[in-house]
Amino acid sequence: MTHPVSATLDPVEYCFERGWTDGLPVVPCSGAYLEEFLARTDREADEVVLAMPQLNRSITVRLAAINAAMAGCRPDYFPVVLAAWDSLRQEGYARKGIWQSTTGTAALLVVNGPVRDRIGLNSRGNVFGPGFRANATIGRAVRLTALNALGLRPGELDQATQGTPAKYTCCIAENQEASPWQALHAELGCSAADSAVTAMTVRSVLHIEGRHTSVAEQLLRDIVDTVSRTGALLHETISSCVVLSPEHAHLLAASGWDKRDIREFVFEESVRSRASLDRVGKGAVSRKTRWRVPIDHPDAVIDEGVDGDRDALRVLTSPDAVVVLVAGAPNAGVSSVVETFGPRGSRPPIARVEEDRR
Repeated sequence: MTHPVSATLDPVEYCFERGWTDGLPVVPCSGAYLEEFLARTDREADEVVLAMPQLNRSITVRLAAINAAMAGCRPDYFPVVLAAWDSLRQEGYARKGIWQSTTGTAALLVVNGPVRDRIGLNSRGNVFGPGFRANATIGRAVRLTALNALGLRPGELDQATQGTPAKYTCCIAENQEASPWQALHAELGCSAADSAVTAMTVRSVLHIEGRHTSVAEQLLRDIVDTVSRTGALLHETISSCVVLSPEHAHLLAASGWDKRDIREFVFEESVRSRASLDRVGKGAVSRKTRWRVPIDHPDAVIDEGVDGDRDALRVLTSPDAVVVLVAGAPNAGVSSVVETFGPRGSRPPIARVEEDRR
C-alpha cells in the first residue's frame, strides 16, 4: 500500500501521526528507495522471513525492507538484516510470543565476517553504545519491523513491564582481530570467509568491572557471580552470553584458557545454594511451568541438586548454555554478561549473510 503525502506536509511528522515509528524519527521510504533494498537479495519480495501464527501476522522480505529503510539502514545493510531475521526464526522465541511478554525481551544481533568492515559495523570501543550507523540502524530495523508489521506496540500486543533499552537497537560485531580465539561464526560451523549473524533473545546487558586482577580464575568467578545472580532466575535454568573485552580475553588466553574451557568453567561454577534461593523465595520450581517459586508454593517441587547434593543447584543446563565472544576496545578490564532468554541447552542458531548482488 502506498500513502500519498501532500507537498506541504512534513513526511516525518506524517509517520509519527500514523504510529509508524519507535518514538524516534524515521526515514520515509519511497517506491524507488524500496527497490534499491530489494535489489540486494535474490529472494522474492513476498517470501515470509518470520511468522507469528498466534497473531495471524508475518514479516515478508518487502516489509523487512521497508522498515529497514525507515530505520535508517543503507541498502547494502539489507542482507545483514535478512540474516538477522533468519537467525531469529531459527531460534524460535519470537515466533512463540516472547516479544509480547511482560519480561520485555529484545534481540541481540552479533555479526561476524568480512561484512563488518564492508558496511562499517563497530566491534570496538563503545560497542553497545551509539555512534555507528550500521550497528544502530540494523538493530533498529528488527524492532521497527516488529512494531509495524507485527503490531507489537507497548501497552497493546507488547506487555513488557519495564522493557529494556535494547528494544531500540542492539547490534554488535565481534572484534575478531583482537580475539585470541576462533571467531564465533567459525566456532558455530561457518567458514572464516563467511559473513554471518547470530541472533539471541536477551533480557539485559550487565557490566563486569574486572580491572582488579590478573588471575584468570578470579576474573571468571566474578563473571560467574553475575551469570548466576538470583534475580536472573525466572526459570529452573537460564542461559548467558559472556562478551569479553580484548584485555580480559588475552588475560585468559595467556593463562591457557580457550572458549570451551571458559564455557565449562562457567557451567560448573554457576551453582547456588538452596539457602540463598530460599532467602529470595526461589528455593523450588513449579511442577507445571518449571519456573522458580517459594518452597511453600502449592505447585512447588524440590529440584535435583548437583551430584546428589540437594542443597547445591546448578543454574545452567550445559556448557552450551554459555556463548563466549570478544568485543570492545583493548583499553580496560571491562566486560559484559548478556542475559539471554530461556534455558538453552544447545548452541545458538547462526545465519549466513547473502552475498551482495551489486
